[in-house]
Amino acid sequence: HISSHSGQGGRSCTRGTSTPADNYQLARRRTLQVVVSSLLTEAGFESAEKAAVETMTEMLQSYLSEIGRSAKSYYEHTARTQPTIPDIVVTLIEMGFNVDTLPAYAKRSQRMVITAPPVTNHPVTPKALSAGQNKPHPAHIPSHLPEFPDPHTYIKTPTCREPVCDYQVLREKAASQRRDVERALTRFMAKTGETQSLFKDDTSTFPLIAARPLTIPYLNALLPSELELQQVEETDSSEQDDQTDTENLTMHMQADDSGTEKENTSILQQNSLKGEDTLIDNPYLRPVKKPKLRRKK
Repeated sequence: HISSHSGQGGRSCTRGTSTPADNYQLARRRTLQVVVSSLLTEAGFESAEKAAVETMTEMLQSYLSEIGRSAKSYYEHTARTQPTIPDIVVTLIEMGFNVDTLPAYAKRSQRMVITAPPVTNHPVTPKALSAGQNKPHPAHIPSHLPEFPDPHTYIKTPTCREPVCDYQVLREKAASQRRDVERALTRFMAKTGETQSLFKDDTSTFPLIAARPLTIPYLNALLPSELELQQVEETDSSEQDDQTDTENLTMHMQADDSGTEKENTSILQQNSLKGEDTLIDNPYLRPVKKPKLRRKK
């Protein structure tokens, strides 16, 4: 009955404990309860209340703690770090215990032998980023000091790469980037605008950007571009002071060709009105605007 009571008390103490310090205190407390239960059995008791077992366990724990504290003060007083048997004997005498009765009590016939609790090895936590072997301590460093850290914490390990300066590699990289940009733009335009396919059945394998038909296709080739017109205007403005006769001649030519220009502008306006209805509001599908060249003064 005593063992069962002590076991139930141990189970009640295990609830809510998870840290290693709490587990150590719980194991020590349970061992003391087993010792108290065995002493009560040797004295002839068949059962005991849980409160009585807990009280005697607390008394035994206080008695052992006082023995350890007194023994520690004795061996520290003599400049030692480990206790000896004389320290324990002096402690027991100081606490009023008759040391001569210990041999006879240890050889009693009805004593119960308590088996030692099983020793569980602590799980070894693997070291993260373990590289190489740890450096041993030099001769001037004591062995009880902590070991050196892992070599990867203080060995120089460069993490940046040197820039590539090879001409062939740079040209290949630039060409691949240009090809990727062109491919991405082509796919974007194919998804946002009208497309044509090489195959009748499958329209998504090789999409091609559909060409917009013009009413007069050769008109764009005959008309000068904005860049050419700007260059002509710049040359005319630079030579205006020196070539007055040429300017008058060009004015007459413009007056003669005004009729043909009006016809061309009317045709362009009609084409632009027709194209505004079908033109998609997409910046990639707008006509290309060439940059204007500014004349250096």
